[in-house]
Amino acid sequence: MHTLEDVDKHKLPQHVAVIMDGNGRWAKQRGKLRVFGHENGVEAVRRTVENCAKLQISYLTLYAFSTENWNRPKVEVETLMKLLVASLRKELKTLNKNNIRLNTIGNIESLPAKAQKELTEVITKTANNSGMTLTLALSYGSREELKSAVKDIAFKVKNNIISPENIDEAVINTHLYTHFLPDVDLLIRTSGEQRISNFLLWQIAYAELYFIDVFWPDFSEHHLVEAILSYQNRERRFGKTSEQLN
Repeated sequence: MHTLEDVDKHKLPQHVAVIMDGNGRWAKQRGKLRVFGHENGVEAVRRTVENCAKLQISYLTLYAFSTENWNRPKVEVETLMKLLVASLRKELKTLNKNNIRLNTIGNIESLPAKAQKELTEVITKTANNSGMTLTLALSYGSREELKSAVKDIAFKVKNNIISPENIDEAVINTHLYTHFLPDVDLLIRTSGEQRISNFLLWQIAYAELYFIDVFWPDFSEHHLVEAILSYQNRERRFGKTSEQLN
């Protein structure tokens, strides 16, 4: 079984993004409520964050709550929000110990006031950390993000702040929630589903995709290492041929 020591530190993905899927089904398999799965999913988050920090991954982005998740049963949503607040409070010390800076993307204004307050506090208290940047995607939807960017750019064109001829990828990037992040190199999705689910559609244009048939609460160091080793064994051509790269 591979461990962190087996990873080639010279070929690390700079930005890893994770769709943490399968908490509910994990709980159902055990005859428990979905909430039980979410609670155990928090442990998997802690493991993954600490392991990525040990590997010195520069950026880790976790899909914690999508815009579509608001449609889930009210009790489940409330529990997820309480878990978020409790986890942030509890993990502040760990983030600082591991030199991790917290950030967030998404429609944060739609979160409960308590969650917003806790988020702001942890973001402020970790702002000077210089190690890994951990980004939580909360109330996040990629189409919503793109729509917002288009509106902002259209407004600036209308008011002669930007000329249409000057709109390029860099301009679009600066109007996205993720303007402070590089493109995703490796996207991992747990639970066996093979979908993107409206996550970072622009940012994963050239990402390597890795789907694993393990529910999120069971995602371990071994699974993370396997995903990174798979990434390291792939040839990233960005539209070029192998000959051009060599």
